[in-house]
Amino acid sequence: MTGDEKVNILMVDDQPAKLLSYEVILGDLGENLIKAHSASEALNILLKTEVAVVLMDVSMPDVDGFELADVIRQHPRFQRTAIIFISGVHLTDSDRIQGYRSGAVDYISVPVVPEVLRAKIGIFVDLHRKTRQLETLNRDLEKRVAERTEELRMSEAQFRMRAELLDLASEAIMVRDMEDGIRFWNSGAENLYGWRRDEATGRNLHNLLRTEFPVPRDDIHKALEEQGSWQGNLIQKTKDGAEIVVACQKTLNRERDAVLEVGRDITAQLRAEEALRETEKFAAMGRVAGIIAHEINNPLAAITNIFYLLRNHPSLDDDARRCADLAEEELQRVSHITRQTLSFYRESKQPIAVLVHELLEDVLGLQDRALKASGITVRKKYLTACLVRGFPVELRQVFLNLIGNAIQAMPEGGLLGVYVREATDWTTDRRGALISIVDTGKGIRPEDARQLFQPFFSTKATKGTGLGLWISKGIVQKYEGRITCRSYFHEGRCVTCFRVFLPSSGNAGATGVPGAEVGKLDVKLEANSQEQWLLPAVN
Repeated sequence: MTGDEKVNILMVDDQPAKLLSYEVILGDLGENLIKAHSASEALNILLKTEVAVVLMDVSMPDVDGFELADVIRQHPRFQRTAIIFISGVHLTDSDRIQGYRSGAVDYISVPVVPEVLRAKIGIFVDLHRKTRQLETLNRDLEKRVAERTEELRMSEAQFRMRAELLDLASEAIMVRDMEDGIRFWNSGAENLYGWRRDEATGRNLHNLLRTEFPVPRDDIHKALEEQGSWQGNLIQKTKDGAEIVVACQKTLNRERDAVLEVGRDITAQLRAEEALRETEKFAAMGRVAGIIAHEINNPLAAITNIFYLLRNHPSLDDDARRCADLAEEELQRVSHITRQTLSFYRESKQPIAVLVHELLEDVLGLQDRALKASGITVRKKYLTACLVRGFPVELRQVFLNLIGNAIQAMPEGGLLGVYVREATDWTTDRRGALISIVDTGKGIRPEDARQLFQPFFSTKATKGTGLGLWISKGIVQKYEGRITCRSYFHEGRCVTCFRVFLPSSGNAGATGVPGAEVGKLDVKLEANSQEQWLLPAVN
């Protein structure tokens, strides 16, 4: 209801003349005046119309004013409607008390003073209008409160959903204030850095992570103030002390009182890029070595022929002939190294049949100087000349990596065992070659063994790329084979064995390979772990 909207005033009296006089008196109020000549007519009007004030005569023939007031008050809609009695007879105090109990708010005696009647009715009209306005305002306020509550509920739901999405993100997402205090720390940050949310919240972000910035921090603050964002690589440390490289993007919020930081661990990516650069460098060196070996090979052949002729020349005495023989042997060794270098460079385009023991002999030949320099004794057992079908360069790479690792594990000398025999893979029931590379080095810890074939994991600190065993495993799996590792500790000594199983394409001879130690293993040792055959030589 607005302030200009008219209200209804109901006048009840059985005498039309009185009703007319009331109408004249109240006409100046400018409200809607409704006349009722009986109690029943008044009740019908009340049921159909909202009334602000009821002006009624106490004495009416069918139902008096008190009874009509009682009926009106029983209806929920009219419990607060103002009722004013007009009485032409003298009313006692008991009559007045009865009227008030019936719901009357005031009495007016006859003769009616127009100004008094008009003033009293005007007060209750204003009161009714203000009450209705307050009710309207309350309804509007309740509606707005309900709408705002729903908006807040929706906002809270959206915020909760966004927070859950932030927790699902794999990147580390953090919010810090301008003094580096951590306000938000998602599950990605927990996984990356190791600190739980309750451990990190409130702490200084970059003190916690021991951040090393690529540029002065003032430059970063300036970029945030001027551009609203900054991105770059940070060096940070996790809870367990591991150093990682994090690609970080910082964004200043609209209120300019907090910074959103999103971090992604790129340590493995940078290592992969560095390993790729190293691989490309080695590949280039290999190509150069192949070219050099090819160029050397021709003059070597001529020199070898010359020494052959020189050795049988009649002009040489015995000492000179012996020196010529030694020189020819060294030339043959140089020629063998040249052929090996060319074999690494000239990879066949189609898989070929390869004798496993010949590959191992080539690798041992290449590692001969390193073996002697470290004082390592080589023990070989080629029980079967196994054939596998594949690419020699790939297989050499596997064995070169395994034997190279074994040599590095024994810097002060030890025993290197190379063992080949025919076996059956229990997982696939296929026959093939089982190659064991065994060393008496320091061994591999159980906690490291679980990660041994993972990329970029190395037990050599900063010396290794952590890719050798991972690449070797990939090559072996390409041949549908398996590679495993185990370290056996016994009375303060250690034996480590790498086993490679390669499905074979045939058997070149079951009686063994000339030049290698041939024979069957002791039955007790064969029944136990393959590594134990080295223990008698260690003790």
